Amino acid sequence: MADTQTTPQTARSAATQSTRAAGSSAPADTLGANDLMARVRRIQIRTHRLVDDALAGAYHSTFRGSGIEFDEVRPYEAGDDVRTIDWKRTAREEQPFVKKYVEERELSVELCVDTSRSMDFGTRDASKRELAAQFCALIAFVAQRHQDRVGLRLFGSEMGLHLVAAKGGGAVSRLVREVIAAEPTDGRADYAHVLEQARRTLRRRSFLLLVSDFADVHERREWSDRLVPLARRHDVVLVRVVDPFEEELPDAGVVLFSDVESGELREVDTGSKPVREAWADAARRRKAAFDELRLRAGVDAIELSTARDVAAPVIQFFKQRRRRRGNR
Repeated sequence: MADTQTTPQTARSAATQSTRAAGSSAPADTLGANDLMARVRRIQIRTHRLVDDALAGAYHSTFRGSGIEFDEVRPYEAGDDVRTIDWKRTAREEQPFVKKYVEERELSVELCVDTSRSMDFGTRDASKRELAAQFCALIAFVAQRHQDRVGLRLFGSEMGLHLVAAKGGGAVSRLVREVIAAEPTDGRADYAHVLEQARRTLRRRSFLLLVSDFADVHERREWSDRLVPLARRHDVVLVRVVDPFEEELPDAGVVLFSDVESGELREVDTGSKPVREAWADAARRRKAAFDELRLRAGVDAIELSTARDVAAPVIQFFKQRRRRRGNR
């Protein structure tokens, strides 16, 4: 980590100039078509194996069959529950009618992925963006296994691509490809906009996963006002993606940092213990602010790290869900 090109994410900025020697990935917008497709294939192969090994059953028991949907209105028959009577239709037709409901047979999964520049930082084998793509592939393949629909919304300082929820392997492949290939956006991620867009356009109850590093959540809590009403209607999970460098500054001497928003360069003496302690304290404050926000909204969270396997925290999340719902 002593390379002076290595640049970390701070509370309000992230690296875009970190080198391959430091283990970071090339920004997605600099990849050639062949490199891009090779990365997509690696993610697909790996996530298919993870689906087979551990996740399919957990996903099924956790989310499927969790609600009912309207089917039809038909004439009342002896033995029907009077609570299902459609009183408006009954008054209009002058004979009793009931509403018929059926158990939901499929789930709509909505992946909202942050493509701001901070997501292209990484000091391990994958950048945060690549880890997000692996996570999306993992969830999408599990959903595909159960014939559920998967949609994608990319966002940064502005709204990006929106893929309407669809089924099939082709939809999964494109989803992963778009997450990796999306051009990074400058400035802060606009969480409020993507949440409001989802609230207005999702017509049926969905499983919505908001994937981001939530780098400046401690500074901008106003968007939680959009999260609360969305979580009342949909099953919302915040997926926080982090890199170890952001939480613990290594003792690597003088390092050149770059602010992604302003482009300003600054030398930092990482050999200074007070500097490292301040760095770790800032990381703890960001995590505490994130936890406070999700608890206020009453939503669950998954934390992914570029230093760890993507599957383990997802499996743990599903297990916790099953325990809470009594599905052992």
